[in-house]
Amino acid sequence: MLMPNRTKYRRPHRVSHEGRSKAGREVVFGEYGLVAESGAYVSNRQIESARIAMTRYMKRGGQVWIKIFPHMAITRKPLEVRMGSGKGAPEGWVAVIQPGRVLFEIGGVDEAVAKEAFRLASHKLPIKTKFVRKGEEE
Repeated sequence: MLMPNRTKYRRPHRVSHEGRSKAGREVVFGEYGLVAESGAYVSNRQIESARIAMTRYMKRGGQVWIKIFPHMAITRKPLEVRMGSGKGAPEGWVAVIQPGRVLFEIGGVDEAVAKEAFRLASHKLPIKTKFVRKGEEE
């Protein structure tokens, strides 16, 4: 699972996933990309399952780049605990995804294989996505 090596501040505030992404809006490494059309929190488990779905379909041919990383801790208080007494303990890690962000890139395979691999990966993610070629993003 993806998670930060070190964390100095373990309990962050919730970050907004509204508006357009400022960074990571173009395909840099591969030939094809999967771009987010809506905003959400994507957990480290969802990122990993999407990666596995892509690499299995491509039969480990080509190359996959993961362009997002789960930096933000999500906290939760235990069940049946009274209000107050601080924030809950970190439970998982999420990446804050804004619309327009390139999530994954693929290179070294033909377009039909990349399209199908991204289709399978998009079913594992909680956001709407679209397929783009290099130099085609807005």
